[in-house]
This record gives sequence, structure tokens and C-alpha cells, in this order.
Amino acid sequence: MELTMQKLDLRKEYPSYYKAGNTPEIIDVKEGKFLSLMGMGAPEDELFQNSIMTIYPVAYSVKKYYKEQGRDFVVPKMECFWWVESNLPFDETPRKEWFWEIIIRMPEFVDAVRVDEIISEVIRTKKNLLLANEVYLKKMTEGKSVQAMHIGSYEAELPTITKMLDHIAQQGYELNGRHHEIYISDPRKTPEERLKTILRYAVKPIARQ
Repeated sequence: MELTMQKLDLRKEYPSYYKAGNTPEIIDVKEGKFLSLMGMGAPEDELFQNSIMTIYPVAYSVKKYYKEQGRDFVVPKMECFWWVESNLPFDETPRKEWFWEIIIRMPEFVDAVRVDEIISEVIRTKKNLLLANEVYLKKMTEGKSVQAMHIGSYEAELPTITKMLDHIAQQGYELNGRHHEIYISDPRKTPEERLKTILRYAVKPIARQ
């Protein structure tokens, strides 16, 4: 009798990581492994768009390799950190000066050395994916974090962010990390007003004077 390979789904394996309500909440985010690709510029810029078109082929190449080893998994949703390094607030900083880090979570069994080998093969066999050379596997722990589901366009996140900031202040916390977005909806297939995006920030207790 032929056995069916069970496919690991990280959304089911880590439900609190990929689920959020409209009301802000404090959660504890455990360590995970992620493919990472960093850059600078606006989300509409060619570099950011090309980076998306690079990290996904790498992720699916990693999936293909492990599937052949009998350890298949579902490639999870793309995520991104956004930040600025100027003295201006984020929303006052020119978009071309925004920094970003695109990440895609990987199962714990994915190995960094193997990922480097897979990336080398991707660069060798696929055209126009030279940015793949900048993708790497990293471990990351956000720890205590505030999160909420934002429904609507990426340009209209401020009310959701304000609710999150109010909540952490009420709970005795302050921000301790970068703006983190988890893209639950595919913007190519979902109307802008129905886009679902988890917003998340690492937090820490407010320092007492």
C-alpha cells in the first residue's frame, strides 16, 4: 500500500504566529528560522519587487529539496520588517530611505548549509536571480510582542498602529522592535479594502525612573 507523505503546514504548527484579532493583544513569539533578504527603498521600487520575485523561488527550491528527502512543507506567507535610520519619524522619512527585510519562515529541520547550496544551484540554473546570493537563513526571536489584524490598504495602517500603541502603554510596555507585517492576503488577488495584514512589534516593560 502506498503511503501518503504528510506535508508540514507552519500555519497549523504555530497558529498564534499567523493569527491575530482586530483587538491588539500581547503574545510571546518563540524563536524561528527564516529566509531573509534585506534592502532599502520604497515598496513600489524595482529592488523591493525584484527581491520578492527572488526570495520565493529560493523558498520553493528549499521546499523541493526537502520534499525529495521525504520532509515536505507548505511555504508560508511572506513577511517584512520596515524601519528608518534617520532622526525623522517613519511617516515623515522619504520612502526611498526606508529600510526593509523580507522574510519567509522555514521549518526547524531546514539547515543553513543546505540552504546555501540550494541558493548556489538557483543562481546557476535560473536567469535574473542574482539577488538570490543575498538570501540567507537566520534564526530570530521577537519575544514579547503586541499584534493586531489590520484590514485595508497598507497606506491606512495608522489607526490600527495607534490602537496597538495605546494598548501597550496601558499594559505597561513600550516598543522594542521594528514594524513587522505578515501578509495574510495576496494583494494580487484581494481588493485593497479587504487585505488582511498582521501588524506586530516587539515590546518590553517600560523602564521605571
